[in-house]
Parts: sequence; C-alpha cells; structure tokens
Amino acid sequence: MEIASNNSSNDHHRPKSLLKSTSTNSFRLRSESLNSLRLRRIFDLFDTNGDSFITVDEISRALIILGLDTDISDLDSMIKSYVRPGNSGLTYEDFVSLHRSIDDLVFGGAVDHVEQEESKEEQEEADLTEAFKVFDENKDGFISAKELQIVLGKLGFTEASEMGRVEMMISSVDLNHDGRVDFSEFKDMMKVLK
Repeated sequence: MEIASNNSSNDHHRPKSLLKSTSTNSFRLRSESLNSLRLRRIFDLFDTNGDSFITVDEISRALIILGLDTDISDLDSMIKSYVRPGNSGLTYEDFVSLHRSIDDLVFGGAVDHVEQEESKEEQEEADLTEAFKVFDENKDGFISAKELQIVLGKLGFTEASEMGRVEMMISSVDLNHDGRVDFSEFKDMMKVLK
C-alpha cells in the first residue's frame, strides 16, 4: 500500500495514492450510522495507548498487522498534514477528515443527491449484507456465537475472551431463539443502532 499526501497551502488535503490494486464500491458504506460506528471502532483500535490520538507509529503498526505494506515516509507526510498544531497525532475528528479525503479519492467523492435518495434503501441493504458477511465466517447464512467470538477477537474486543458474554450478545437479538442470528435479526439489530 502506498500512501502519500498532496500538500498545499490551504487546509484541504487529499491523498494522491492509496491503493495499488483496484478498489470496489463494496467497501464503501453509505449508511452514516454504519460508517460512524465503523470509523469510531477503527480509531479506537488504532489508538493502542488510549490517549485519544492516533500517531503515525500506531497507524503503521496497525497496517502491518493487517498485512498492508506501507511506505513510512509517505504515511508520515500524509498523517502530519491532518494533525492539528500542538497535537501529537490525529484526533477522531482529524481521522474522519482523513477518511473523507481517501473516500473521495478512491470512490470518486460524493454521490449525486438524487441518485443517493433513489437507491438509499438498496444501498443500506447492500451495506448490511456486506457487514453480515464479515460475521458469517462459514457463509451458512447465520452468525453463531463462535463466529461472533472470532470476529470480536480479530477486532480486539475483550468480550471475545468470554463465551458467556458472546452468547448473551447473540441471545439479545436472537428473536426465534435458535441460538444464532440470521440476516433478518441482524437487520433489526442494526436499525436499533441507527
């Protein structure tokens, strides 16, 4: 992965290159509630020391763990262009600004408002399907407690270490009491989170 900054004298920064490979819209979540939740979780995961700042070192370590090759000097240059004077790293708000710039670059910016309204429900359904697939590791159409535990562990959540807590999470949204979460139950849960 190559990351670079296109520095200018104004405050509007845009990375000039993010991915070596072609990206697809399947990674773009247009649902604001899903996007905010995802970004907050990513920020918290990257902020390994819990100081509410993400440093270049923290991002670099996270990208290495994810198996993404980075050029540290390009990463440093880009990140520093978003860090406010006096701060030791990116605040959550800075991180959101960086994400928006990358999103605009990779996915072509904002979607036409009329097009967005016409396909809002379709897009939300597609976003939910993509999110569900992350948890449905064996692709059987259900999220089991074990699958949820695996994903929570990958995301660094402490709840993953206690199967009893994971099972409680499943049972709290398992409307038909079959011990697992189907797509309909997952959608209902996500609507509540909006």
